[in-house]
Amino acid sequence: MARTAENYEERQEFWKPDFPQRQESAPAEAADHVCEHCGTDFVVGSRFCHVCGADRHAVFTERKGVRAWLDFGALREALGQSSASLVTLFLGAACLIAAAVTGFLFTATTLLDWQAVQIWRIEWLLAAVAVFVAGVLLKRR
Repeated sequence: MARTAENYEERQEFWKPDFPQRQESAPAEAADHVCEHCGTDFVVGSRFCHVCGADRHAVFTERKGVRAWLDFGALREALGQSSASLVTLFLGAACLIAAAVTGFLFTATTLLDWQAVQIWRIEWLLAAVAVFVAGVLLKRR
């Protein structure tokens, strides 16, 4: 029985293929063939996923980072606002920030100075309320 296994290591085993195994594709190449939303393989030549309908090339054209937040049109559509109401939202936020920063910039040494700083804060807060009310009235229905 020992003689039947002569030169065992030199011979090709019957369950191994004669040709070398193909290397797995790189992750960058594989990402182009798999849907980012549902993980399904794309059909060859298709533009959209046949399971979830996601655009195959949307991943490459998607904006990322700060630029996506600075895109006024996309932000307006995402929030469902008109242009005028979105501008008033930014102005109201600026007024709130100005009201908060007023106390840090101006130091009060006397009671009169403290009252002046408080009046400036109240004015900024009233401006913010007025701008937010205008934004609510300008919101698209």
